[in-house]
Amino acid sequence: MTPSLPTGLDDVAASGRAASRREVLAAVGGAAGVSWSRADARAVADAAETPFRIRVYSGPLPLRLRLPNAVAGSGGWPPALRDATAAVEDAVAQVLDYARERSRLESLEITVERAGSIRPSRSAVQRPSDVVLPSLETVLDGFHRRLRERDALTGSTCHLLLRWEPLNYRVGYGGTLSPNAHVGDDAEGSPGDALTVANVGASEVWDSRAVTRNMAIHETLHTFLSSEVAEALVGSPCDHNLGEAIRTDDETLRVSPMASAYAGREEIGAGTRFHGTGCYDHEAFHRHDGTDGVENWSYTTDLSEATLEGITRYIERAVGP
Repeated sequence: MTPSLPTGLDDVAASGRAASRREVLAAVGGAAGVSWSRADARAVADAAETPFRIRVYSGPLPLRLRLPNAVAGSGGWPPALRDATAAVEDAVAQVLDYARERSRLESLEITVERAGSIRPSRSAVQRPSDVVLPSLETVLDGFHRRLRERDALTGSTCHLLLRWEPLNYRVGYGGTLSPNAHVGDDAEGSPGDALTVANVGASEVWDSRAVTRNMAIHETLHTFLSSEVAEALVGSPCDHNLGEAIRTDDETLRVSPMASAYAGREEIGAGTRFHGTGCYDHEAFHRHDGTDGVENWSYTTDLSEATLEGITRYIERAVGP
């Protein structure tokens, strides 16, 4: 007889309440719920059944990272990329749990898929400098061309590219750019798909796995947030301000995903090793307890209430009545 394994859901069952998606996800081992998919045409065909999906791609990886994981049977994805993907799925579970607890988006499904590796299109390189250190614009343009070649654009998908470029300051921790910055937005000739990049190599080399998880979530959620929603919630069009930085003691700030890279002082090592270059205002954050006396920084994948509400509103507007 094989003894049953503890899943973490026993206490939930005993309480009589329904388990949340996040609890189920944690019980079965995080990324176990992430599906593998290399069939881009199938993703397009299935798009009508799933209003939104997130497809995660790996960019080129150094051999020292690929080889051990290929032998281990993990599809060549090192732990950093697998953990980043699991963090994104956890964030999606948080959003759906939040919405359904409030009787909103009750029939919506958002799938997270590992879509294999993708190499940048050489035709996207416009300047010699882009060969060695491609800009964010060049990376996203090359990514978009590859997706078009694969016929992988569905009109309602966030395509997340996990790069390994620890020295590429032009990409930084990652980002997204118009006109392909928001899922479901077909303005300016966009197909409605959003493209975003998370530079896992930068966060792994210069920061920590906790920052890697948060930045993967951060860059993904940018595509499900708008300036209008942020303005309505925190009085500022900057979606970084939907994050929070909470003191857990006199010297420690705990930082949520949307605040990551923006919660600290504008100096090296104040929070993430490098400060973000986008918009932010600590006074407008959903919550920011200040940085005076702070020497330690911790990172949580828990989304702030403002972030959860912002994404829920964005999706409600995109789905329509």
